[in-house]
Amino acid sequence: MTDNLEPDVLIIGGGPGGYVAAIRAAQLGLSTVCVERDATLGGTCVNVGCIPSKALLESSHHYEFARDRASAHGVMVGDVKLDLGVMQKRKTNVVAQNTRGIEFLFRKNGIAWAKGSATLLAGNVVEVRGAPPETNLVTYKPKSVIIATGSVPVALPFLPFDEDRVLSNTGALALPDVPERLIVIGGGVIGVELGSVWRRLGSKVTIIELLPSILAGYDAELAREAEKTFRKQGLEIRTGTKVTGARREGDRMLVDVEKDGAKETLEADRVLVSVGRKPSLSGIDANALGLALGPRGEIAVDDQMRTNLPGVYAIGDAVGGLLLAHKAEDEGIIAVEVIAGQKSHMHYNAIPAIVYTTPEVAAVGLTEEEVKESGRAYKIGSFPYSANARARTAGDATGFVKLIADAETDQLLGAHIIGPSASELLAELTLTLEFGGSSEDIALTVHPHPTLSETTREAALAVLGRAIHF
Repeated sequence: MTDNLEPDVLIIGGGPGGYVAAIRAAQLGLSTVCVERDATLGGTCVNVGCIPSKALLESSHHYEFARDRASAHGVMVGDVKLDLGVMQKRKTNVVAQNTRGIEFLFRKNGIAWAKGSATLLAGNVVEVRGAPPETNLVTYKPKSVIIATGSVPVALPFLPFDEDRVLSNTGALALPDVPERLIVIGGGVIGVELGSVWRRLGSKVTIIELLPSILAGYDAELAREAEKTFRKQGLEIRTGTKVTGARREGDRMLVDVEKDGAKETLEADRVLVSVGRKPSLSGIDANALGLALGPRGEIAVDDQMRTNLPGVYAIGDAVGGLLLAHKAEDEGIIAVEVIAGQKSHMHYNAIPAIVYTTPEVAAVGLTEEEVKESGRAYKIGSFPYSANARARTAGDATGFVKLIADAETDQLLGAHIIGPSASELLAELTLTLEFGGSSEDIALTVHPHPTLSETTREAALAVLGRAIHF
């Protein structure tokens, strides 16, 4: 706990939004308390989300490469074996490095970590009960409060999580063995990422998606290419399919599905439910406080992250929208800067989104469907990885870059990539979008050769009708 019971800022939640807000507040000279009930800082992202999933994605990618593709490079590795225990231990160590890093940053910046569960009361009073048995109660009276309580996975009413046979992202990251058969309910980012991990490690994975395609919300052309590629890799993908029931029989899970009136029962060892996440308002009684909520239970805020309650701000998954760590971080910075009297505000037209599969899927700005629906005249430029020299030297030339620009002004409206290092290539396009730049700005910029970044320049040239290498 902390001796400062009346800090300038108290942040409820130590996830990406909360801990970044705390650091920025300290930089601005504000006395800061961050309340986090878990044993480590970092929230879902660092502990059971972004970081451990990427560690397993990376490790499983290396395993699959050594087993199936290294020989094409003249690298003969013999009989490749999996040690899942070592892989899981590495994942745990990566997570620990990150959580320890956040603790170091707190100490360096003089941020107090109040360990316990917070309850927000009227008048911006915050009660914090210490770790179990939670007998220690401390009351804070901060000048400003930032709610950064994150989100929780959505469960199906007939399939509650037990993290043994019915898994959320938390359980799916900690399996002690590779399931022979895994059913993934939901073809969004979490479903395809974790489904890819266990497929690479030897599981027969079936993804069931209610909508007509996986990766809803991404550009349709990008999603189709991703689905085609994932099917080739061995993922069984059933779109337009509804899960109507499920039950456990011993060590088996039976899942009832229906498509176009045809019913079927699928069998698996484990089921991962990844049908979405919802805002978590733990310790926040919105009705009692008079806190305004949106239609999905998210906290309503303006572009300065203010709630309807004086001195109370909210950020991250708790306010809905794209449930992304980097969005939460920016919102946290905005909230703190507003508290400090700066004229900051949040806008969402350039928030990148990534799927860390192989190939990666990356997008920022508007999809072609959204631009078309707006009635705005537009131009498209695409360039395939197969025409890029660096991709061919790596032996990984799947995918393309697709840019969408205004037909009259050439302003970049959206960028969509599927292919190697898509997450890294997207930064240049996000910056262009943020600055209101054009495809010509990218096309006139010299890109190093041979690199994958040349695909973005060639796509920009294609918008202008003058791609060189395709």
